[in-house]
Amino acid sequence: MFVGLSAVSSASSTRLLLKQGLRSFSSSAFTSMAKPSTATSVTQAKIQKFKIYRWNPETPQEKPHLQEYNVDLTGVKPMVLDSLIKIKDELDSTLTFRRSCREGICGSCAMNINGSNGLACITKTDTSSDEIVIYPLPHMYVIKDLVPDMTYFYKQYTTIEPWLQRNETPENSEVLQSPAERERLDGLYECILCACCSTACPSYWWNQDQYLGPAVLMQAYRWMIDSRDQFTAERSAKFQNHMSVYRCHQIMNCAKTCPKGLNPGEAIAKLKNIIAAN
Repeated sequence: MFVGLSAVSSASSTRLLLKQGLRSFSSSAFTSMAKPSTATSVTQAKIQKFKIYRWNPETPQEKPHLQEYNVDLTGVKPMVLDSLIKIKDELDSTLTFRRSCREGICGSCAMNINGSNGLACITKTDTSSDEIVIYPLPHMYVIKDLVPDMTYFYKQYTTIEPWLQRNETPENSEVLQSPAERERLDGLYECILCACCSTACPSYWWNQDQYLGPAVLMQAYRWMIDSRDQFTAERSAKFQNHMSVYRCHQIMNCAKTCPKGLNPGEAIAKLKNIIAAN
């Protein structure tokens, strides 16, 4: 009987110890899951100051000004356009700017960023600078905030008639080019008409009522040298004046600022040679 009671007591003690151990384990496990380890570092906010040009035509009594935004760039993608979208979505829905492709193809988000014209979608946010200052493209009328009026720029583009012109067209065949003839268009056709080059050109600033500017003149040259076009003489006749082309003084701001890496200044120099020959 004594042995039996001893065995029962021993078994009860074992079960009690097991229960206490399980409670201790579950309690410590829960505590470790509920409270983060002190060794885990807390993510620090990455604050970047932006100064953005603001002007609203609906409140003409308020002068254009720079508005400051302190933006937490934690988790924000690296391009300036990404920061602008965050500002508009989370800080100020009234901020106005153009955007579309986000791949440097459409040219919609052209603006002046820290003193240089460029596309916001392919310009990296310079987090090493104290502040990032953003204006619309310079020397253009502003519709609102960072949106310039491109109407006159596009009208200038239409004056060069940017399409193929021929005296005769084969009825049942294509107008072909050799590889060498096609290669001549490289460095010209890639222009996306963002106007970064034209609005960086001092000659265009002062004479844009008559001077066509780097972007348009580069496209004029592109159509003149296209082997499929037969109206080179007629095209060059439109430039026989002292303003539309010859206001270019090879300052070369256009080549420096082009987001596609093109060289409008070189194209204009070659265009002058064609005009002189005709």
